[in-house]
Amino acid sequence: MHGLPGAQMVVTDLTEPDKRADALGKLGLCFGIGMVAGSTLGGTLSTRYGETFAACVAAGGSFISFLLVWTFIPKHTKIQAPQDNTDKKSNAKSVFDLGEITRLMKFPGVAKTFMVKIISGLPSGIFQVMFSVIAMNFFQLAPEQNGYLMAYFGIVSMVIQGGVIGRLTSKYSENSLLLLSIGMSSLVGLAQVFMANVFQFCFIVLPMMFSLSVFNVITDSMLTKTVPSSDTGTMLGLCASVQSLLRTIGPTIGGFLYHNYGVASFGFIQFVVNMVVFVFMLRNMVNSKDEHRE
Repeated sequence: MHGLPGAQMVVTDLTEPDKRADALGKLGLCFGIGMVAGSTLGGTLSTRYGETFAACVAAGGSFISFLLVWTFIPKHTKIQAPQDNTDKKSNAKSVFDLGEITRLMKFPGVAKTFMVKIISGLPSGIFQVMFSVIAMNFFQLAPEQNGYLMAYFGIVSMVIQGGVIGRLTSKYSENSLLLLSIGMSSLVGLAQVFMANVFQFCFIVLPMMFSLSVFNVITDSMLTKTVPSSDTGTMLGLCASVQSLLRTIGPTIGGFLYHNYGVASFGFIQFVVNMVVFVFMLRNMVNSKDEHRE
């Protein structure tokens, strides 16, 4: 489960800040290829040779990954500064050190970006958690058809992360791209309100995956740039914890909304929440530009 955050930490340490968003996007492309290929291969092996054989192949693949990491990933990806015993003891922090989290939140811009990541990501996170229920009950998809739809998600995400995000980050600022992703997410929510079948949803997937991919990559990149290089791993760990938080509270909120208000409620909440965040961020950008001029 933590292979992706671990790889993000290594890539963050080994890339320059101005190229970080592009590198994180291409890393998402690599994991997307693995998800699509692994799902397809796993289904084929399970059907032809049984689940035990498929699990053994997966274990073998994990062992190969271990050897690749052992061989090619440097032992230290950060610049190592000499420390005495006192410093080492002071740096021995608990995994759930609230004081450490509070310290990171005090860096300029961290708390605001982190709150935007949680608030704006919550509606789409709820929809993703509930998608399997929506696919079966609302779209009436068979398991095989659902697999094809998930593969379509993966392919669209790979194209965006591998071929689009890098070009955008080279031309536009991260603040502008974050504002774009939030605004587009709001429009996606509005489209979901009027969505009636799976064919319409397939068209909505394109802007939806674009906004999600840009939003996740840009927020991760911005948060790692606002803290010292020694804290980038901790910050990426906190970013990963946001997804865990959404998966924890998402089923409860999503089940209540789906049972009482239907699928359209997910889109309506996403539209309202992201529109509020969009207006808030746009206002802050305008105010910061005015202050800079003065």
